[in-house]
Amino acid sequence: MPIMKYAPFANSSFEDFPAGLRLFQDSVARLLSEPNSRPWTPSVDVFENENDLVLKADLPEVEPKEVSIEVENGTLTLKGSRNFENALSGRGYHRIERSYGSFVRAFSLPETVDPEKVKADYKNGVLTITLTKKEVAKPRTIPVEITNN
Repeated sequence: MPIMKYAPFANSSFEDFPAGLRLFQDSVARLLSEPNSRPWTPSVDVFENENDLVLKADLPEVEPKEVSIEVENGTLTLKGSRNFENALSGRGYHRIERSYGSFVRAFSLPETVDPEKVKADYKNGVLTITLTKKEVAKPRTIPVEITNN
């Protein structure tokens, strides 16, 4: 059985669609056919421990030099891109399901985070961003003194 290209609007002509839907049809057809134009958003886990707020982003096959992290006005912005390498010699793709291109993720940070103390580590396709909490926000233990009267 031969592999058939998916073309959801192949049996429709442009005359069948009103002017507004023609633009939509063109956008959807391009989205489904061109791997470089598919938007993608990396998955991110956010968790908190006693001292830090931690974000872990899945960025497989993304070079660390293609990623930027910005902290400004209480917002952490993660930007980058994953490029599609179609010049692999001797390979003919039958299906491309992974998305490529640029991505942007923005996260509102609580006031308890110190924007001057941000660390980033990239290992095995996972970017870990550690934001240290301000000293004021960290839980403290206050000993209670008992006096006998």
